[in-house]
Amino acid sequence: MTFINYASKEINCKIVYYGPGLCGKTTNLQYIYNKTSPDARGKMISLATETDRTLFFDFLPLDLGTIRGFTTRFHLYTVPGQVFYDASRKLILKGVDGVVFVADSQEARAEANVESIRNLGANLAEHGLDLATMPYALQFNKRDLPSLVGVDEMYRVLNFKREPTFEAIATSGEGVFDTLKSVAKQILVELRKR
Repeated sequence: MTFINYASKEINCKIVYYGPGLCGKTTNLQYIYNKTSPDARGKMISLATETDRTLFFDFLPLDLGTIRGFTTRFHLYTVPGQVFYDASRKLILKGVDGVVFVADSQEARAEANVESIRNLGANLAEHGLDLATMPYALQFNKRDLPSLVGVDEMYRVLNFKREPTFEAIATSGEGVFDTLKSVAKQILVELRKR
């Protein structure tokens, strides 16, 4: 749910990075944070548990324009990867405007990807949301590692609405901003319809 601050003339949008544990959600956010001008970003906040961490930061993209005189600010979140933290995942999805699903391209993680994307759909449904109708992008991360599932096979298994799909190597930034821009643009298109 987009939050509009009339006093500061800002539209605040929430993008959640979702995926299995250790797939690269945090690495995506850290890369974006490190490559974003300090003047155009907020603080990065990490909420750590014993076995996982959740990151949050906001930033103000300067090149996506305004909507009816309002600037847009995107708040980026990651969810904990482990299923054990499902309650946290649900809470973080509350009020989401767009989702990036980060899939781990390694063969050994194929089942975890499927389990996580099903979990995403179920958790969105609890908030009355449907991945099929919301801004969404799919990222195939870790394309630089050995023992990878082919892109066509990953697409066949994980893509269900012909959403924008990107190959990525989050550690080097390859595909990171392309994925983010895709979801941000989809959100802006939805906002302009209102």
